[in-house]
Amino acid sequence: MKIHHLRNATMVIETKDEFILVDPMLGKKGTAGPPFTLFRFKPKRNPILDLPANAMDIVTKTTHCLITHLHPDHLDKEAEKFLKSNNTPITCSTKDEKTLKKRGLNVVNTVNYWEESKFLDGNIKGIPAKHGYGFVAKPMGNVMGFYIQIPNEKTIYLSADTIYTDDVDKVLKQYKPEVNVVACGTAQLDIFKPLLMTMDDIIKFTKNATGTVIANHLEAVNHCPTTRTQLANELERQGLMEKIRIPNDGETIVIG
Repeated sequence: MKIHHLRNATMVIETKDEFILVDPMLGKKGTAGPPFTLFRFKPKRNPILDLPANAMDIVTKTTHCLITHLHPDHLDKEAEKFLKSNNTPITCSTKDEKTLKKRGLNVVNTVNYWEESKFLDGNIKGIPAKHGYGFVAKPMGNVMGFYIQIPNEKTIYLSADTIYTDDVDKVLKQYKPEVNVVACGTAQLDIFKPLLMTMDDIIKFTKNATGTVIANHLEAVNHCPTTRTQLANELERQGLMEKIRIPNDGETIVIG
């Protein structure tokens, strides 16, 4: 298995037979949407940087697409255009099916929380994700993580935009995924508590994961202050760097 990290939460999971595009934000710098914060962090249109030069070479190989939720930093207009023009088969939450179909996208498979569905040659299970601490999670809407099992491939947990919850804990400790993707940007709006895991919870996630952890959602949108360097320094201090990979945009990680 190869994980091609492109930008923010956008990645391509390359298996023996498939190229699975996850949460595509494919537009140029500044085209996905306005700043998510105006005061707490410097207001810049999102995404705050372009895709790496090699990104579309990988994206054009896409055979299937997975969407965890509908925020523009996980599905932008350029991605919708790409998915429609290629009639790309899409798997998403049952809660997002109607909206995506209304936008003209080719939803072929939907997933419920904690229920197993067929996915390619294997199966997929929807995992609840809570997009923020306290009250802010409600207006952020529904998000779904995915636990994926494909024959002869590593099991993978895409935890999506979430804080650390009992559901996340259950997946890490009971399912013991071999690959665990976690959003580490510590996103926050001008008001309310963080939308993603705090550093303490990122450390907890990494400690409780038995497989490789891959950090994403870093240095690509204006409301995510945590940098790769800050994350690496803290994980180094905790003695956890051997468990985690913090890829640069455009980097490919080969999983054993």
